[in-house]
Amino acid sequence: MQIVYVLQSAKDNNLYIGCTSNLKNRLISHLSGRVLSTKSRLPLKLVYKEEYTDKYEAYRMERFYKTAVGKRVLRKNINNWEIV
Repeated sequence: MQIVYVLQSAKDNNLYIGCTSNLKNRLISHLSGRVLSTKSRLPLKLVYKEEYTDKYEAYRMERFYKTAVGKRVLRKNINNWEIV
């Protein structure tokens, strides 16, 4: 099981998009400042996640969400996810 996840920085409101097979451990790494790309953007909060059984599909979606069109789709998904 692969998880595409999105973190939002409370410092600058920017999004970080990642993919992992162990979300709990990955979040611990992010929140403790051990991930270089998010270290300076703490504090972070998990704002969205999607689970995939196929790791290639998960990585494809992660790459898509990092594009301009993907970010627009992702923002819609995040708003819908918060309602649920």
